[in-house]
Amino acid sequence: MIRRNTKLNLLAVFILICASSQATTLDTIGMTLLRAMTTNLNGAGIRVAHPEAQVSTNPPSWQVNAGNYPQLAGRFTYASNPGSTNVFPNSLGAESWHANTVGNYFYGQAGGVATNVAQVDCYDADFFITNYVFNAAPMPDAPVVNQSFTFGNVSTNLPTPANYLSVSDQQAVDSAYDDYAALYGTLFVSAINNGGSVSPPGTGYNGIGVGAYGGFSSIGPTLDNGRCKPDITAPEGATSFSTPQVSGTAAVLMQAARRGDGGSDTNAAADLRTIKALLLNGAVKPANWTNSSAAPLDLRYGAGVVNVFNAYEQLAGGKQVFCASNSVASGAAHPPVADTNTVAATSGWSRESISSSATNDAVIHYLFNVSKGMATITLVWNRQLGQTNINDLDLFLFDAANSNLVAGSTSRVDNVEHLFLPQLPVGRYDVQVLKNGGTNVVSDGETYALAFAFVSPEPNLATAGTNLSLTWPVYPAGFRAEATTNLASPLWSTNDLPDPAFTNSMNSLILKATNAFQFFRLRSPNF
Repeated sequence: MIRRNTKLNLLAVFILICASSQATTLDTIGMTLLRAMTTNLNGAGIRVAHPEAQVSTNPPSWQVNAGNYPQLAGRFTYASNPGSTNVFPNSLGAESWHANTVGNYFYGQAGGVATNVAQVDCYDADFFITNYVFNAAPMPDAPVVNQSFTFGNVSTNLPTPANYLSVSDQQAVDSAYDDYAALYGTLFVSAINNGGSVSPPGTGYNGIGVGAYGGFSSIGPTLDNGRCKPDITAPEGATSFSTPQVSGTAAVLMQAARRGDGGSDTNAAADLRTIKALLLNGAVKPANWTNSSAAPLDLRYGAGVVNVFNAYEQLAGGKQVFCASNSVASGAAHPPVADTNTVAATSGWSRESISSSATNDAVIHYLFNVSKGMATITLVWNRQLGQTNINDLDLFLFDAANSNLVAGSTSRVDNVEHLFLPQLPVGRYDVQVLKNGGTNVVSDGETYALAFAFVSPEPNLATAGTNLSLTWPVYPAGFRAEATTNLASPLWSTNDLPDPAFTNSMNSLILKATNAFQFFRLRSPNF
Protein backbone atom coordinates (compact mmCIF):
# COMPACT_ATOMS: atom_id res chain seq x y z
CA MET A 1 0.00 0.00 0.00
CA ILE A 2 3.01 2.28 0.17
CA ARG A 3 5.14 3.46 -2.69
CA ARG A 4 8.28 5.54 -2.14
CA ASN A 5 8.52 8.69 -4.17
CA THR A 6 11.88 8.80 -5.94
CA LYS A 7 12.01 12.59 -6.27
CA LEU A 8 11.93 13.72 -2.63
CA ASN A 9 12.10 10.37 -0.88
CA LEU A 10 8.61 10.93 0.50
CA LEU A 11 5.73 8.53 1.01
CA ALA A 12 2.54 8.61 -1.03
CA VAL A 13 -0.02 6.61 0.94
CA PHE A 14 -3.60 6.03 -0.06
CA ILE A 15 -6.25 6.42 2.60
CA LEU A 16 -8.38 3.39 3.40
CA ILE A 17 -11.59 2.56 5.35
CA CYS A 18 -15.00 1.39 4.24
CA ALA A 19 -17.48 3.87 2.81
CA SER A 20 -21.01 4.68 3.92
CA SER A 21 -24.18 4.64 1.79
CA GLN A 22 -23.67 6.66 -1.39
CA ALA A 23 -27.36 7.35 -1.92
CA THR A 24 -27.56 8.99 1.48
CA THR A 25 -24.35 10.87 0.78
CA LEU A 26 -25.68 12.42 -2.43
CA ASP A 27 -28.71 13.65 -0.48
CA THR A 28 -26.55 15.09 2.29
CA ILE A 29 -24.13 16.97 0.04
CA GLY A 30 -26.98 18.57 -1.93
CA MET A 31 -26.41 16.68 -5.18
CA THR A 32 -29.84 15.05 -5.26
CA LEU A 33 -31.49 18.44 -4.78
CA LEU A 34 -29.27 20.09 -7.39
CA ARG A 35 -30.23 17.47 -9.96
CA ALA A 36 -33.91 18.00 -9.20
CA MET A 37 -33.67 21.79 -9.48
CA THR A 38 -31.34 22.17 -12.49
CA THR A 39 -30.65 20.52 -15.84
CA ASN A 40 -27.67 18.37 -16.84
CA LEU A 41 -25.20 19.42 -14.17
CA ASN A 42 -23.02 16.33 -14.24
CA GLY A 43 -19.47 17.48 -14.95
CA ALA A 44 -19.94 17.57 -18.74
CA GLY A 45 -17.07 19.26 -20.54
CA ILE A 46 -14.71 19.05 -17.55
CA ARG A 47 -11.61 16.89 -17.86
CA VAL A 48 -10.43 15.49 -14.52
CA ALA A 49 -7.27 13.81 -13.26
CA HIS A 50 -7.22 10.84 -10.90
CA PRO A 51 -3.72 9.94 -9.64
CA GLU A 52 -3.53 6.89 -7.34
CA ALA A 53 -0.79 5.57 -5.07
CA GLN A 54 0.62 2.20 -6.06
CA VAL A 55 0.27 -1.05 -4.21
CA SER A 56 3.55 -2.95 -4.41
CA THR A 57 2.44 -5.91 -6.48
CA ASN A 58 3.65 -7.15 -9.83
CA PRO A 59 2.39 -5.35 -11.81
CA PRO A 60 1.67 -2.49 -9.37
CA SER A 61 -2.02 -1.82 -8.65
CA TRP A 62 -3.13 1.77 -9.22
CA GLN A 63 -5.59 1.69 -12.12
CA VAL A 64 -9.30 2.37 -12.36
CA ASN A 65 -11.23 -0.30 -14.23
CA ALA A 66 -12.78 1.66 -17.09
CA GLY A 67 -15.37 -1.06 -17.57
CA ASN A 68 -17.02 -0.04 -14.29
CA TYR A 69 -18.11 3.25 -15.89
CA PRO A 70 -19.94 2.43 -19.13
CA GLN A 71 -21.29 5.96 -19.46
CA LEU A 72 -17.66 7.14 -19.83
CA ALA A 73 -16.65 4.56 -22.43
CA GLY A 74 -13.59 5.71 -24.37
CA ARG A 75 -12.85 8.56 -21.95
CA PHE A 76 -10.06 6.98 -19.85
CA THR A 77 -6.29 7.34 -20.23
CA TYR A 78 -3.55 5.71 -18.14
CA ALA A 79 -0.01 7.03 -17.61
CA SER A 80 3.02 5.94 -15.58
CA ASN A 81 6.78 5.78 -16.05
CA PRO A 82 6.63 2.98 -18.70
CA GLY A 83 4.28 4.98 -20.93
CA SER A 84 0.64 5.79 -21.56
CA THR A 85 -2.41 4.17 -23.13
CA ASN A 86 -6.18 4.57 -23.45
CA VAL A 87 -6.78 0.83 -23.21
CA PHE A 88 -7.74 -1.19 -20.14
CA PRO A 89 -6.45 -3.66 -19.09
CA ASN A 90 -2.86 -2.82 -20.04
CA SER A 91 0.75 -3.59 -19.16
CA LEU A 92 1.35 -0.35 -17.22
CA GLY A 93 -0.27 -1.58 -14.03
CA ALA A 94 -3.12 -3.52 -12.50
CA GLU A 95 -6.60 -2.77 -11.23
CA SER A 96 -6.89 -1.17 -7.76
CA TRP A 97 -9.98 -1.61 -5.59
CA HIS A 98 -9.11 1.68 -3.91
CA ALA A 99 -8.98 3.50 -7.25
CA ASN A 100 -12.30 1.94 -8.25
CA THR A 101 -13.98 3.02 -5.01
CA VAL A 102 -12.64 6.56 -5.35
CA GLY A 103 -13.91 6.60 -8.92
CA ASN A 104 -17.35 5.43 -7.78
CA TYR A 105 -17.68 8.51 -5.56
CA PHE A 106 -16.11 10.88 -8.07
CA TYR A 107 -17.71 9.97 -11.42
CA GLY A 108 -19.52 6.65 -10.92
CA GLN A 109 -22.87 6.38 -12.68
CA ALA A 110 -24.85 5.13 -9.67
CA GLY A 111 -23.33 6.93 -6.71
CA GLY A 112 -20.93 9.47 -8.16
CA VAL A 113 -21.22 13.25 -8.28
CA ALA A 114 -19.75 14.21 -11.69
CA THR A 115 -21.13 11.34 -13.78
CA ASN A 116 -20.46 12.72 -17.28
CA VAL A 117 -16.96 14.23 -17.18
CA ALA A 118 -15.25 14.76 -20.51
CA GLN A 119 -12.17 12.66 -19.71
CA VAL A 120 -10.57 10.81 -16.78
CA ASP A 121 -6.77 10.86 -16.78
CA CYS A 122 -5.56 8.08 -14.48
CA TYR A 123 -1.99 8.32 -13.23
CA ASP A 124 0.38 6.40 -11.06
CA ALA A 125 0.73 8.99 -8.26
CA ASP A 126 4.54 8.87 -8.11
CA PHE A 127 4.74 9.45 -11.86
CA PHE A 128 2.20 12.29 -11.65
CA ILE A 129 3.94 14.03 -8.74
CA THR A 130 7.45 13.66 -10.12
CA ASN A 131 6.82 14.45 -13.78
CA TYR A 132 4.17 17.12 -13.48
CA VAL A 133 3.94 18.72 -10.03
CA PHE A 134 7.62 18.87 -9.04
CA ASN A 135 8.76 19.68 -12.57
CA ALA A 136 5.95 22.22 -13.17
CA ALA A 137 5.33 20.58 -16.54
CA PRO A 138 1.91 21.10 -18.14
CA MET A 139 -0.32 18.04 -18.13
CA PRO A 140 -3.40 17.67 -20.35
CA ASP A 141 -5.86 20.38 -19.37
CA ALA A 142 -7.60 18.81 -16.37
CA PRO A 143 -8.70 21.70 -14.12
CA VAL A 144 -9.79 19.38 -11.25
CA VAL A 145 -7.40 16.82 -9.76
CA ASN A 146 -8.56 14.34 -7.10
CA GLN A 147 -5.85 13.09 -4.73
CA SER A 148 -7.04 10.43 -2.27
CA PHE A 149 -3.56 9.85 -0.91
CA THR A 150 -1.14 11.63 1.40
CA PHE A 151 2.61 11.80 1.88
CA GLY A 152 2.25 10.53 5.47
CA ASN A 153 2.42 12.14 8.90
CA VAL A 154 4.48 15.24 9.60
CA SER A 155 6.66 15.68 12.68
CA THR A 156 8.24 18.73 14.27
CA ASN A 157 10.87 16.55 15.97
CA LEU A 158 14.40 16.60 14.57
CA PRO A 159 15.41 14.05 13.55
CA THR A 160 11.93 13.01 12.50
CA PRO A 161 10.61 9.55 13.38
CA ALA A 162 10.84 6.82 10.78
CA ASN A 163 8.27 7.19 7.97
CA TYR A 164 7.45 10.77 9.05
CA LEU A 165 8.00 13.93 7.04
CA SER A 166 9.82 16.90 8.47
CA VAL A 167 8.10 20.27 8.46
CA SER A 168 10.50 21.41 5.74
CA ASP A 169 9.43 18.41 3.61
CA GLN A 170 5.78 19.40 4.06
CA GLN A 171 6.60 22.95 3.02
CA ALA A 172 8.46 21.72 -0.07
CA VAL A 173 5.47 19.65 -1.18
CA ASP A 174 3.06 22.51 -0.48
CA SER A 175 5.20 24.92 -2.49
CA ALA A 176 5.37 22.59 -5.49
CA TYR A 177 1.59 22.16 -5.56
CA ASP A 178 0.89 25.85 -4.93
CA ASP A 179 3.22 26.92 -7.72
CA TYR A 180 1.57 24.47 -10.11
CA ALA A 181 -1.89 25.74 -9.19
CA ALA A 182 -0.82 29.36 -9.57
CA LEU A 183 0.88 28.65 -12.91
CA TYR A 184 -1.84 26.55 -14.57
CA GLY A 185 -5.04 27.34 -12.65
CA THR A 186 -5.39 23.72 -11.51
CA LEU A 187 -7.60 22.95 -8.51
CA PHE A 188 -6.07 20.16 -6.41
CA VAL A 189 -8.62 18.50 -4.11
CA SER A 190 -6.67 16.42 -1.61
CA ALA A 191 -7.18 14.21 1.43
CA ILE A 192 -5.73 15.57 4.67
CA ASN A 193 -5.04 12.17 6.34
CA ASN A 194 -6.92 9.68 8.53
CA GLY A 195 -5.57 10.63 11.94
CA GLY A 196 -2.23 12.01 13.00
CA SER A 197 -1.14 15.29 11.49
CA VAL A 198 -2.81 16.97 8.56
CA SER A 199 -0.57 16.02 5.67
CA PRO A 200 0.46 17.14 2.21
CA PRO A 201 -0.78 17.50 -0.44
CA GLY A 202 -3.91 18.45 1.56
CA THR A 203 -1.94 21.13 3.41
CA GLY A 204 -1.28 23.28 0.35
CA TYR A 205 -2.46 26.89 0.32
CA ASN A 206 -4.03 26.92 -3.14
CA GLY A 207 -5.86 23.60 -3.08
CA ILE A 208 -8.78 22.26 -1.06
CA GLY A 209 -7.86 19.98 1.84
CA VAL A 210 -10.70 17.54 2.58
CA GLY A 211 -11.60 15.86 5.86
CA ALA A 212 -14.13 13.11 6.60
CA TYR A 213 -17.18 14.22 8.55
CA GLY A 214 -18.17 11.55 11.05
CA GLY A 215 -15.26 9.29 10.09
CA PHE A 216 -11.51 8.86 10.49
CA SER A 217 -9.94 12.21 9.78
CA SER A 218 -7.00 14.31 10.91
CA ILE A 219 -7.47 17.54 12.81
CA GLY A 220 -5.61 20.77 12.06
CA PRO A 221 -3.80 23.05 12.23
CA THR A 222 -0.79 22.50 9.98
CA LEU A 223 2.42 21.92 11.88
CA ASP A 224 4.48 24.40 9.89
CA ASN A 225 2.69 27.64 10.80
CA GLY A 226 -0.71 26.78 12.28
CA ARG A 227 -2.93 27.18 9.22
CA CYS A 228 -6.51 25.95 9.28
CA LYS A 229 -6.92 22.59 7.55
CA PRO A 230 -9.13 20.89 6.47
CA ASP A 231 -10.88 23.43 4.28
CA ILE A 232 -14.07 21.36 4.06
CA THR A 233 -15.45 17.90 4.82
CA ALA A 234 -17.79 15.35 3.28
CA PRO A 235 -19.77 12.64 5.11
CA GLU A 236 -17.66 9.48 4.73
CA GLY A 237 -15.77 7.00 6.85
CA ALA A 238 -12.37 8.18 5.67
CA THR A 239 -10.75 10.94 3.67
CA SER A 240 -10.08 8.67 0.66
CA PHE A 241 -13.79 8.74 -0.09
CA SER A 242 -14.79 12.18 1.19
CA THR A 243 -12.22 13.72 -1.17
CA PRO A 244 -13.77 12.53 -4.49
CA GLN A 245 -17.15 13.86 -3.38
CA VAL A 246 -15.62 17.32 -3.11
CA SER A 247 -13.73 16.83 -6.39
CA GLY A 248 -17.03 15.91 -8.02
CA THR A 249 -18.78 19.00 -6.67
CA ALA A 250 -15.88 21.14 -7.92
CA ALA A 251 -16.22 19.64 -11.41
CA VAL A 252 -19.99 20.19 -11.43
CA LEU A 253 -19.62 23.78 -10.23
CA MET A 254 -16.91 24.42 -12.82
CA GLN A 255 -19.20 23.06 -15.55
CA ALA A 256 -21.95 25.42 -14.39
CA ALA A 257 -19.54 28.35 -14.35
CA ARG A 258 -18.20 27.64 -17.83
CA ARG A 259 -21.65 27.31 -19.36
CA GLY A 260 -22.66 30.70 -17.95
CA ASP A 261 -24.83 29.83 -14.96
CA GLY A 262 -22.90 32.39 -12.91
CA GLY A 263 -23.05 35.11 -15.55
CA SER A 264 -21.14 36.15 -18.64
CA ASP A 265 -17.69 36.38 -17.01
CA THR A 266 -17.13 32.64 -17.22
CA ASN A 267 -13.36 32.90 -16.75
CA ALA A 268 -13.80 34.58 -13.38
CA ALA A 269 -16.60 32.20 -12.37
CA ALA A 270 -14.54 29.09 -13.18
CA ASP A 271 -11.35 30.43 -11.56
CA LEU A 272 -10.06 28.05 -8.87
CA ARG A 273 -10.32 30.82 -6.24
CA THR A 274 -13.99 31.40 -7.07
CA ILE A 275 -14.83 27.69 -7.05
CA LYS A 276 -13.06 27.25 -3.70
CA ALA A 277 -14.80 30.29 -2.18
CA LEU A 278 -18.22 29.08 -3.34
CA LEU A 279 -17.72 25.53 -2.04
CA LEU A 280 -16.53 26.75 1.36
CA ASN A 281 -19.27 29.35 1.61
CA GLY A 282 -21.99 26.85 0.71
CA ALA A 283 -20.89 24.32 3.33
CA VAL A 284 -23.35 23.38 6.10
CA LYS A 285 -22.12 23.90 9.65
CA PRO A 286 -22.22 20.95 12.08
CA ALA A 287 -23.86 21.75 15.42
CA ASN A 288 -20.52 22.15 17.25
CA TRP A 289 -18.75 24.08 14.48
CA THR A 290 -16.61 26.95 15.74
CA ASN A 291 -13.96 29.40 14.58
CA SER A 292 -12.29 32.64 15.68
CA SER A 293 -10.96 35.80 14.07
CA ALA A 294 -7.45 34.31 14.00
CA ALA A 295 -8.57 30.80 12.96
CA PRO A 296 -11.20 31.30 10.23
CA LEU A 297 -12.11 27.61 9.80
CA ASP A 298 -12.97 24.87 12.28
CA LEU A 299 -9.91 22.67 12.79
CA ARG A 300 -12.10 19.54 12.54
CA TYR A 301 -14.60 20.47 9.83
CA GLY A 302 -13.09 23.39 7.93
CA ALA A 303 -15.96 25.51 6.60
CA GLY A 304 -18.36 22.62 7.27
CA VAL A 305 -19.88 19.78 5.22
CA VAL A 306 -19.86 20.37 1.47
CA ASN A 307 -23.23 21.22 -0.09
CA VAL A 308 -23.09 21.69 -3.84
CA PHE A 309 -26.66 23.01 -4.07
CA ASN A 310 -25.87 25.93 -1.77
CA ALA A 311 -22.65 26.64 -3.66
CA TYR A 312 -24.52 26.56 -6.98
CA GLU A 313 -27.20 28.95 -5.75
CA GLN A 314 -24.49 31.44 -4.80
CA LEU A 315 -22.79 30.98 -8.17
CA ALA A 316 -26.16 31.58 -9.85
CA GLY A 317 -26.54 34.79 -7.84
CA GLY A 318 -24.05 36.21 -10.31
CA LYS A 319 -20.86 38.20 -10.22
CA GLN A 320 -21.41 41.33 -8.13
CA VAL A 321 -19.38 44.52 -8.26
CA PHE A 322 -18.21 46.34 -5.18
CA CYS A 323 -19.85 49.56 -4.08
CA ALA A 324 -16.82 51.65 -3.14
CA SER A 325 -13.08 51.52 -2.46
CA ASN A 326 -10.65 53.66 -0.55
CA SER A 327 -7.27 53.59 1.14
CA VAL A 328 -6.27 54.30 4.72
CA ALA A 329 -2.93 54.73 6.41
CA SER A 330 -1.49 51.30 7.15
CA GLY A 331 -2.90 50.01 10.42
CA ALA A 332 -5.43 52.85 10.71
CA ALA A 333 -9.18 52.52 11.32
CA HIS A 334 -11.32 51.80 8.27
CA PRO A 335 -14.96 52.58 9.12
CA PRO A 336 -17.83 52.10 6.65
CA VAL A 337 -18.05 54.54 3.80
CA ALA A 338 -21.00 56.86 3.26
CA ASP A 339 -22.13 55.31 -0.01
CA THR A 340 -25.69 54.81 -1.21
CA ASN A 341 -24.93 51.94 -3.58
CA THR A 342 -26.13 48.45 -2.63
CA VAL A 343 -25.07 45.03 -3.91
CA ALA A 344 -27.94 43.79 -6.07
CA ALA A 345 -28.04 40.19 -4.79
CA THR A 346 -27.99 38.80 -1.27
CA SER A 347 -26.32 35.59 -2.52
CA GLY A 348 -23.54 35.81 -5.06
CA TRP A 349 -19.83 36.16 -5.69
CA SER A 350 -17.16 38.59 -6.75
CA ARG A 351 -13.64 38.38 -8.12
CA GLU A 352 -11.58 41.54 -7.98
CA SER A 353 -8.06 42.90 -7.81
CA ILE A 354 -6.97 45.01 -4.85
CA SER A 355 -3.81 47.11 -4.49
CA SER A 356 -2.17 48.53 -1.39
CA SER A 357 1.04 50.57 -1.14
CA ALA A 358 4.08 51.00 1.04
CA THR A 359 2.15 53.42 3.26
CA ASN A 360 -1.54 52.61 2.77
CA ASP A 361 -3.93 49.70 3.22
CA ALA A 362 -6.55 49.17 0.51
CA VAL A 363 -10.23 48.60 1.34
CA ILE A 364 -13.02 47.40 -0.98
CA HIS A 365 -16.60 47.80 0.30
CA TYR A 366 -19.71 45.74 -0.47
CA LEU A 367 -22.89 47.22 1.04
CA PHE A 368 -25.97 45.10 1.75
CA ASN A 369 -29.49 45.75 3.04
CA VAL A 370 -30.18 42.63 5.08
CA SER A 371 -33.31 41.03 6.49
CA LYS A 372 -32.72 39.10 9.67
CA GLY A 373 -31.26 35.68 9.13
CA MET A 374 -27.97 33.90 8.52
CA ALA A 375 -24.84 35.40 6.98
CA THR A 376 -21.93 33.46 5.50
CA ILE A 377 -19.01 35.19 3.76
CA THR A 378 -15.77 33.66 2.44
CA LEU A 379 -12.67 35.33 1.03
CA VAL A 380 -10.04 33.30 -0.90
CA TRP A 381 -6.78 34.26 -2.60
CA ASN A 382 -3.72 32.32 -3.77
CA ARG A 383 -0.17 32.04 -2.62
CA GLN A 384 1.57 33.54 -5.63
CA LEU A 385 3.97 31.72 -7.93
CA GLY A 386 7.43 31.24 -6.42
CA GLN A 387 6.54 32.84 -3.08
CA THR A 388 7.11 31.49 0.41
CA ASN A 389 4.65 33.86 2.10
CA ILE A 390 1.21 35.22 1.24
CA ASN A 391 -0.25 38.69 1.09
CA ASP A 392 -2.23 39.60 4.20
CA LEU A 393 -5.92 40.11 3.43
CA ASP A 394 -8.64 40.50 6.05
CA LEU A 395 -12.44 40.29 5.99
CA PHE A 396 -14.72 42.51 8.08
CA LEU A 397 -18.44 43.02 8.60
CA PHE A 398 -19.49 46.47 9.88
CA ASP A 399 -22.87 47.84 10.82
CA ALA A 400 -23.10 50.66 8.29
CA ALA A 401 -25.57 52.62 10.42
CA ASN A 402 -23.38 53.04 13.49
CA SER A 403 -19.93 51.97 12.23
CA ASN A 404 -19.72 49.19 14.83
CA LEU A 405 -17.60 46.18 13.93
CA VAL A 406 -19.85 43.11 13.88
CA ALA A 407 -17.27 40.44 13.00
CA GLY A 408 -13.80 40.07 11.57
CA SER A 409 -11.57 37.34 10.15
CA THR A 410 -7.93 38.38 10.37
CA SER A 411 -5.68 35.33 10.16
CA ARG A 412 -2.11 36.24 9.27
CA VAL A 413 -1.17 32.75 8.04
CA ASP A 414 -4.28 31.58 6.14
CA ASN A 415 -5.23 32.55 2.59
CA VAL A 416 -8.89 32.00 3.50
CA GLU A 417 -11.00 34.32 5.67
CA HIS A 418 -14.48 33.22 6.73
CA LEU A 419 -17.40 34.76 8.63
CA PHE A 420 -20.48 32.91 9.84
CA LEU A 421 -23.28 34.66 11.74
CA PRO A 422 -26.31 32.42 12.32
CA GLN A 423 -28.56 35.28 13.50
CA LEU A 424 -27.80 38.63 11.94
CA PRO A 425 -30.28 41.43 12.77
CA VAL A 426 -32.03 43.52 10.14
CA GLY A 427 -29.82 46.34 8.97
CA ARG A 428 -27.42 47.80 6.46
CA TYR A 429 -23.99 46.21 6.48
CA ASP A 430 -20.58 46.89 4.98
CA VAL A 431 -18.58 43.82 3.98
CA GLN A 432 -14.95 44.89 3.67
CA VAL A 433 -12.02 43.21 1.98
CA LEU A 434 -8.84 44.80 3.32
CA LYS A 435 -5.36 44.29 1.92
CA ASN A 436 -2.69 45.26 4.38
CA GLY A 437 0.04 47.39 2.88
CA GLY A 438 3.46 48.40 4.13
CA THR A 439 6.85 47.05 3.17
CA ASN A 440 6.45 43.45 4.41
CA VAL A 441 4.17 42.29 1.59
CA VAL A 442 4.54 39.81 -1.26
CA SER A 443 3.21 42.32 -3.78
CA ASP A 444 1.15 45.49 -3.87
CA GLY A 445 -1.56 43.82 -5.95
CA GLU A 446 -3.66 40.72 -5.26
CA THR A 447 -6.62 39.01 -6.92
CA TYR A 448 -9.27 37.54 -4.64
CA ALA A 449 -12.61 35.75 -4.83
CA LEU A 450 -15.49 36.52 -2.46
CA ALA A 451 -18.63 34.43 -1.94
CA PHE A 452 -21.51 35.59 0.22
CA ALA A 453 -24.99 34.59 1.33
CA PHE A 454 -27.44 36.57 3.46
CA VAL A 455 -30.45 34.28 3.82
CA SER A 456 -33.56 34.09 5.98
CA PRO A 457 -35.00 30.55 5.82
CA GLU A 458 -38.22 31.13 7.78
CA PRO A 459 -41.08 28.57 7.88
CA ASN A 460 -44.63 29.46 6.92
CA LEU A 461 -47.77 27.63 8.09
CA ALA A 462 -51.03 27.88 6.15
CA THR A 463 -54.26 25.92 5.74
CA ALA A 464 -54.55 23.39 2.92
CA GLY A 465 -58.13 22.17 2.84
CA THR A 466 -58.67 20.34 6.13
CA ASN A 467 -54.91 20.01 6.64
CA LEU A 468 -51.99 22.35 7.16
CA SER A 469 -49.14 23.20 4.81
CA LEU A 470 -45.69 23.94 6.27
CA THR A 471 -43.33 25.50 3.72
CA TRP A 472 -39.83 26.99 3.71
CA PRO A 473 -37.29 27.86 0.99
CA VAL A 474 -35.26 25.10 -0.63
CA TYR A 475 -32.24 27.42 -0.49
CA PRO A 476 -30.28 27.33 1.70
CA ALA A 477 -30.20 23.55 1.92
CA GLY A 478 -29.32 21.87 5.19
CA PHE A 479 -32.37 22.90 7.23
CA ARG A 480 -34.99 20.48 8.52
CA ALA A 481 -38.38 21.03 10.12
CA GLU A 482 -38.93 19.99 13.73
CA ALA A 483 -42.10 20.04 15.86
CA THR A 484 -43.02 20.20 19.53
CA THR A 485 -46.26 20.50 21.50
CA ASN A 486 -44.80 22.53 24.36
CA LEU A 487 -42.71 25.68 24.24
CA ALA A 488 -42.19 25.83 28.01
CA SER A 489 -39.93 22.76 27.97
CA PRO A 490 -39.86 21.78 24.32
CA LEU A 491 -38.82 18.39 23.00
CA TRP A 492 -38.21 19.11 19.34
CA SER A 493 -38.53 16.13 17.03
CA THR A 494 -38.88 15.14 13.37
CA ASN A 495 -40.45 11.77 14.21
CA ASP A 496 -44.01 12.65 13.24
CA LEU A 497 -43.16 14.73 10.18
CA PRO A 498 -43.14 13.28 6.65
CA ASP A 499 -40.31 13.96 4.23
CA PRO A 500 -40.78 17.29 2.47
CA ALA A 501 -41.54 17.62 -1.22
CA PHE A 502 -40.14 20.57 -3.15
CA THR A 503 -42.01 22.64 -5.70
CA ASN A 504 -41.20 26.09 -7.10
CA SER A 505 -38.06 26.36 -4.95
CA MET A 506 -40.00 25.62 -1.76
CA ASN A 507 -40.00 22.66 0.62
CA SER A 508 -43.52 21.61 1.53
CA LEU A 509 -45.00 19.38 4.24
CA ILE A 510 -48.70 18.54 4.40
CA LEU A 511 -49.69 18.02 8.04
CA LYS A 512 -52.89 16.65 9.48
CA ALA A 513 -54.69 19.25 11.54
CA THR A 514 -55.12 18.29 15.22
CA ASN A 515 -56.84 19.79 18.25
CA ALA A 516 -53.53 19.94 20.13
CA PHE A 517 -51.13 22.86 20.02
CA GLN A 518 -48.12 22.27 17.83
CA PHE A 519 -45.12 24.46 17.14
CA PHE A 520 -42.59 24.23 14.32
CA ARG A 521 -39.05 25.44 13.68
CA LEU A 522 -36.26 25.01 11.15
CA ARG A 523 -33.00 23.63 12.41
CA SER A 524 -29.56 23.37 10.84
CA PRO A 525 -27.54 21.27 10.29
CA ASN A 526 -29.36 18.43 8.59
CA PHE A 527 -27.16 15.71 10.10
